[in-house]
Amino acid sequence: MTIKEVCRKFDVSADTLRYYERVGVIPEVHRTAGGIRNYTEEDLKWVETAICFRSAGMPIELLIEYVRLFREGDATFGARRDLLVEARERILAERKKYDDALEKLSYKIAKYEEAVRTGVLNWDEDCSCKKEMKEKE
Repeated sequence: MTIKEVCRKFDVSADTLRYYERVGVIPEVHRTAGGIRNYTEEDLKWVETAICFRSAGMPIELLIEYVRLFREGDATFGARRDLLVEARERILAERKKYDDALEKLSYKIAKYEEAVRTGVLNWDEDCSCKKEMKEKE
């Protein structure tokens, strides 16, 4: 598959793909005899993984380290697992922030919907958002 086709498939730029390859986020892509990138199914799996993890906020450095460990072989299974566990923990922490923000937004939207119906904006004295803030203190 050409770089143009891969760009269309994953909705990324050719510059992004070249950058990922250059810095080691994906292993070196297979090439034709003339030096043109020719993405194999294996290459596409790496691209898909890189794009997925990056879209979740995984740092480039972590992906580079993962690929480096992969190249070192089976002796790095544990290290690769540990790296992925760390990445999962980062993503879960980030998701918690979004979940908290969504909860607060839902609360406020509900209060404004009630205000639209009744003409009165009434905030609860002890809403769940305030409780969480007090618990963190």
